Amino acid sequence: MTDKQITGKTGENAAIDFYIDNGYTILETNWRYGQLEIDIIAKTKDQIIFCEVKTRADNIFGNPEEFVTKQKQMNIMRAADHYLRKNDIPLEARFDIIAIISNKEKFTLNHIPSAFSPRW
Repeated sequence: MTDKQITGKTGENAAIDFYIDNGYTILETNWRYGQLEIDIIAKTKDQIIFCEVKTRADNIFGNPEEFVTKQKQMNIMRAADHYLRKNDIPLEARFDIIAIISNKEKFTLNHIPSAFSPRW
């Protein structure tokens, strides 16, 4: 694995732990629909959460959440729609971002619930 892949995997594992520690149930990780991927699918009693995890070694070029582009958001929503229909899930959907900065000196995790939503 490359350093970038290791950083990404470390961030995803931290995000999974965060959700579990806060009472969420993890349904899927790295779920794919064709070329589209959702990093984490979790649920609470009344919501299903589709989460994009962005991990960076620093924020010199911007905070990790700033790299979840509109196109990426649309792709996540398309994949989430397919997941909800395929599994006949009646729960309200929420789209989170977990932004992580992880290096030898620092580790921060920023959970952004309802970071984006479909525009009707």
